Amino acid sequence: MTMVEPTQGSISDEVLISLRRLIRAIDLHSRYLSKHFGLTGPQLIILRELTRAGEMSPGEVAASVSLSQATVTGITDRLEKRQLITRTKNEIDRRRVVIQPTEACRKLLAQAPPPIQESFLNQFDTLKDWEQSMILSSLQRLVQMIDAKDIKASPVLTVGPIEITPENTQ
Repeated sequence: MTMVEPTQGSISDEVLISLRRLIRAIDLHSRYLSKHFGLTGPQLIILRELTRAGEMSPGEVAASVSLSQATVTGITDRLEKRQLITRTKNEIDRRRVVIQPTEACRKLLAQAPPPIQESFLNQFDTLKDWEQSMILSSLQRLVQMIDAKDIKASPVLTVGPIEITPENTQ
């Protein structure tokens, strides 16, 4: 494929097209997860983390996957209704609740694709430090340009309605 020297107008078009492709890729992955596995990206990440750890408290899950505890509670409510997790009181400290994956969860995860950010992170980690810094700097500048610097976000790539919680409002 031959690279054509872009003009100034087409550079901004290419940036916007690239941003749209990123958004679209996240959307397509989310739709695929939902259609084929009945999961959202954050649900998949939580289930994978629980399976890795064996059992965790809701607070530990929230900290581990960089989501608010309120968000994790809502997600785990839905996962429990689907019988993908169980919540039980800790036998030693009855005030502490632990979440565990079920066998149905393990079977579902054996078939599900990895979260979209896992592929990104695997490739990003192979880049040289200067390349990583360059990407970060460019993205931070884009965030500033669209006046989105005050929007709270976690490193979970997903689409759909934004859940309003005290943690993501100013």
